[in-house]
Amino acid sequence: MNPKPNALPWLWLSAAVIALDQLSKWWAVQALQPMGVSHPVIPGFLNWTLAFNSGAAFSFLADGAGWQRWFFVLLALVISTVLVGWLARTPRRDWRTGLPLALIVGGAIGNLIDRLHAAQVTDFIHVYFRQWNYPVFNLADCGITVGAVLLIVFGLFAGKPNDSVR
Repeated sequence: MNPKPNALPWLWLSAAVIALDQLSKWWAVQALQPMGVSHPVIPGFLNWTLAFNSGAAFSFLADGAGWQRWFFVLLALVISTVLVGWLARTPRRDWRTGLPLALIVGGAIGNLIDRLHAAQVTDFIHVYFRQWNYPVFNLADCGITVGAVLLIVFGLFAGKPNDSVR
């Protein structure tokens, strides 16, 4: 008996997100010194600004005594394991599930590597407009965010069976 093909091949996208994230962080550390100095890319909208975050999104728990590193490592491992299990149970043709899950896994592991290696996440993308500033982030964060938004959007607008046709 052959099992149905599952969505695990989407993990190639996770690997690509991880590679691009790590490469971009290496570049940021090499090119954007000193930390905190803005390098305009699109004036009035986008800067490269090197920053490090020992917490999570919006520096949540960054002021912890160090325990947060292991909390976020464990959280990333648990979430990634659950999502890979979800991919294993998802039919290969279901790209609306495979694509977002792969982006989230790639982003989670990209930031996990930073936490294991340096006890902090390297960020460098700074989006702003006039007085509004979004916290500095990285490509792993983009993968997590885009994946989560796609998962919600695809879930909300998934095709429903038409009950009126019998």
